[in-house]
Amino acid sequence: MMSTKKTFLISLLILCATGLSGCYPALRQEAQRPEETLIPVRFFCPTFHDDIDPESLILAINRNLEYLDRLEPGYIFRYGPHNFTCQQVRESQEFFLNLIQKNPNPSQLNKEVKKHFLVYRAAGRTGNNKVLFTGYFEPVFAGSLTSDETYRYALYRKPDDLLRIDLSLFNKKFEGQNITGRIEGKDVVPYYSREQIEMEGALEGQNLEIAWLRDPVDVAFLHIQGSGRLTLPNGENVSVGYQASNGRPYRSIGRYILDKGYMEREEMSMQGIRRCLSEHPEIIDDVLNQNPSYVFFRTLENGPLGNINIPVTPERSLALDARLFPKGALAFISCQKPIVNDQEEITEWRKFSRFVLNQDTGGAIKGAGRADLFWGSGPYAEIAAGHLQHDGELYILIKKP
Repeated sequence: MMSTKKTFLISLLILCATGLSGCYPALRQEAQRPEETLIPVRFFCPTFHDDIDPESLILAINRNLEYLDRLEPGYIFRYGPHNFTCQQVRESQEFFLNLIQKNPNPSQLNKEVKKHFLVYRAAGRTGNNKVLFTGYFEPVFAGSLTSDETYRYALYRKPDDLLRIDLSLFNKKFEGQNITGRIEGKDVVPYYSREQIEMEGALEGQNLEIAWLRDPVDVAFLHIQGSGRLTLPNGENVSVGYQASNGRPYRSIGRYILDKGYMEREEMSMQGIRRCLSEHPEIIDDVLNQNPSYVFFRTLENGPLGNINIPVTPERSLALDARLFPKGALAFISCQKPIVNDQEEITEWRKFSRFVLNQDTGGAIKGAGRADLFWGSGPYAEIAAGHLQHDGELYILIKKP
């Protein structure tokens, strides 16, 4: 007869092999549906330690509750294989908010979360189950509400002829799928690409411009970030944010630059891309037009908004694939952040973990293995957002019924 210790070890190995214990074998294929995206954690929960101030977390949760209040109490959110109502999600986040406001020490917080919450782990990318974290921030650009020889590159509002078509109206098998296009004659065709809009003037003469910038690269980076602030010639600031897109697939200009040999991989960052294009202006149009996706903007009163139409909170708002992850979910992440010296140089990368909320999405954030953290505005936010490309872990939490 085997000893009790040997029996336990063999049982544990079997559990790991079948994926039931939280050991998580490598994915054979990318998660395609919400029920495949989040895996219930039965054992081996992370240590729930938060590395920054609780005030920002309290602010992010209160903003999240505003979003949940706009929904019907019975609205269903999909958390992996399980369904929860909006009322359950709201009560869960109120419970967590009350817990945070009691200012527990790290050990107490970890204990209470493990006691009261269900934990789901993001399935991650095919092959390693990790989530690739990148970052975004609120850039500040010089802009103008009128065009002249200096400010020549337009930001457009959503055109009237841009249509978003719900395919489930035609067949239920297309539930949750949409296409974006326009009507040409009697046909529905894809909406204009970036090249058609910027190079061929497809939208000129329609009075859609809301502002102008000095540099086409500024416009492209604002499209990537999805929101930003414009400093006008009179010193005033105007915030602009995402309103819609042309529905074309997002293609990374950074990857194209690498493929063409314009930069080495170790140089790759948002700052590196800008430097490369500044040094080689002759390639700007070619590089930017490799991405057919195009973003339309609106002016904002209260800073950048996420896809649930609430202001995003620096270092607390996360962008995930809206097709797969429950909007407004409480999450916990572990990854790395840059340490920066007085010369704004990264001296090291340091591990961190914190609670965040799923309050945004993005054209490049696709699949169960991608996440984008909002860093806010300012020099550190730009450095962190521009250089973060690290694997980490993502968990989604909800209070036990």
